[in-house]
This record gives sequence, C-alpha cells and structure tokens, in this order.
Amino acid sequence: MVEIKDDIYAHTRGESIILRLVCTECGNHITDYQKDGPGPLKRMYVDRIHDEEAVRAYEIDKKLCCSQCGLMLGLGYRYEKEDRPAYRMFEYAVEPMENSRFYTK
Repeated sequence: MVEIKDDIYAHTRGESIILRLVCTECGNHITDYQKDGPGPLKRMYVDRIHDEEAVRAYEIDKKLCCSQCGLMLGLGYRYEKEDRPAYRMFEYAVEPMENSRFYTK
C-alpha cells in the first residue's frame, strides 16, 4: 500500500486521496499520486508522487512524459506560493484509473 504523507499541506486542504493516474492517450500507468483536497488536478507536487521515475524526470529536465507513448503530460516548475517543486499538468493529459481512488481520512 502507498504511504500517505500527513503534514501541514494535507491538514490545510482537507481529505487526502491516492489517485492511480494513467495517460489519456494510451492508458499507461503513470504514477500513484496523493491529492490533498477537492478540485481538479492542476499540478502535481513532487513530494506527493509515488514513483521514482517521475521524481527523477523532474530533477533531470523538468518534463513529465508517458514512458509508453511519449505524450508530454506536464512541465516542472516551482510553485512559488508554497515554494514547492511541482509539475504543471496539461489539461486532460492524465486521468484517474477507474476505481483507483483510495481515501485516507
């Protein structure tokens, strides 16, 4: 099971869920991601990503791409409001795998 981070960001935003994200182009599993709070997935914070390959991609060239079809899913940047590294996700690039929402609180 995926380890849940329980910190100030999770407490501030509310309920945390784990999403198993897949590429919308080919259906390839991208990563499991801890989303804190409601709303659409606009950015993925690097410290909430549960996949070493996606974290390494941020450190190397700040691009998140599907390893199967090559679709660019997001670009890395520093979210200044919280001073955290994140990926700015392209709209409709990833979606939760069916029945993949794991509620943690």
